Parts: sequence; C-alpha cells; structure tokens
Amino acid sequence: MEHLIAFPSIGLEMTLNRVAFSLFGKDIYWYGIIICAGFILAALYVNARVREFGFTSDHLVDCLILCVPVGIVCARLYYVAFEWEYYSQNPAEIIAIWHGGIAIYGAVIGVVAALFVYSRVKKLSFAGLCDLAAFGLLIGQCIGRWGNFVNGEAHGGPTGLPWGMSIDGADPVHPTFFYESLWNLIGFIALHFYAKKRKFPGEIALLYVAWYGLGRAWIEGLRTDSLYIGSLRVSQVLAAVSCLAAIALLVRQYRRIRVRKAFYQPSEAEKAEE
Repeated sequence: MEHLIAFPSIGLEMTLNRVAFSLFGKDIYWYGIIICAGFILAALYVNARVREFGFTSDHLVDCLILCVPVGIVCARLYYVAFEWEYYSQNPAEIIAIWHGGIAIYGAVIGVVAALFVYSRVKKLSFAGLCDLAAFGLLIGQCIGRWGNFVNGEAHGGPTGLPWGMSIDGADPVHPTFFYESLWNLIGFIALHFYAKKRKFPGEIALLYVAWYGLGRAWIEGLRTDSLYIGSLRVSQVLAAVSCLAAIALLVRQYRRIRVRKAFYQPSEAEKAEE
C-alpha cells in the first residue's frame, strides 16, 4: 500500500500510503478523499457563479444528483470497454471500481449526455449548463490528479529532466499527473477571468474542450498506462479530435458574430443604453 516517491534532482523523497485511515474495518483511500475534495470545491465554485449563467442553485443540485452517478458509471464503462480482454475473463471485477480503473473521458461523455437530457426536460440552455460544467471539470481534474500521485500511477516514461519522479527506487519518469493538473489549473484561471466576456452560450465549454484536448493529446503521448485500440492511444486520439472540432466550432461562431455585427445597425435607443 506504500510507495516511495522521490525527485532525485531536487533531493525530495517521501513515503506515501494509499490508505488514509480505516473506518469500521474498511480502508479509506487518499484517492477517494482527494476526488471528493475536488468535487466539493467544484460544486462550491459553480454555485457561486450559477446565476451569472442564468440558472439557480436548485438547478445545480439537480444536475449534481443526476450527473455524479452517471459520470462515475460511464467513467468505469469506458475503461472496461477498452480493457475488455481482461474483464471478459474476470466479469466480477467489472463492478470492483475500488480496485481502480476509471477514465475521465468516459465521465465527460456521461456528464454531457446527462446534462442534455436534463436541459430538455427542464427546458434550460444545454450550452449554458455545459459552460458551468466546464468549470467544475477543470477544478475536479486539477485536484483529482493528485490522487494518482499518492497511488504512484498515471506517470510517463523515463526522463532526465530535473523534475523527473522516481517511484519505489526506479529510474525517474515524467510526472504526467502533475503536467495535467497544472494544465487544468492554467485553463481554469484563464476561463475564470474570461467568463464575464463570453460571446455566446457554450463558448466556455468549447474553450475547455479545445484547451483540455490540446494538453491531453500531448500528455497522453508521454504516459505508460494508456488505453489502446490497436496501436492508437484512445484518449490521445479523442483529445486531438475533440480539440480540433471545438476550435472549428469556435471559429464558426466567432465569424457569425462578426458578420452579425457588420450588418446589424443598433437603434438610437440601444445606442443610448450603451
């Protein structure tokens, strides 16, 4: 349960136990605690901004009740689907999520699907809900990746860079969990300040997809635990495709806005309000 994590070039070394404590004979893992912390912070942040996007705290609670279980199930199903050779021989392990094995893209797909259904039922803006979800995902991913650090997983291949991370005495590797956490933090800060200037509903969500996809496509190429289809890294391909698609949609929307402004002449009353 313990890992010796070291950063040899900077003389830092620590022993980390995956188990935080035991409760009634059940081990409580740091990974779960860190994920929960990320979820709580994401919910608090989104709740603080929910009215800016035209929603209420009640809408947020409804979305959380729906999206959290759907996201967890889809994250697991995504992982199982691409490791089917193992799980087809060990079907009892499919539901053993506590043994590890979830994928963030599965969670994202599940959350988006759940938000779409909720928006149709409640007659709310699907694009606006996705904007808010983008903030929550960035916060959750930024913090959640540190659970991988405690577990000594989600790292890259060998590296001679000064920040190379050694696990249990092995040669230093890329701390890709940190790369992704930092990438998400930068994205969150940028979108936090940009949000008040958003030009159309769904813009924040598309910027998130483009930003995360760009970073994940690069970082995934460094990892040693990728899910594959043949020789292709599934998440790397999905990240690159989603990034390009988001950029294309953003460019189209920005062009439409420019054209609309070029041909639209505001009335005197509208000019006075400005």
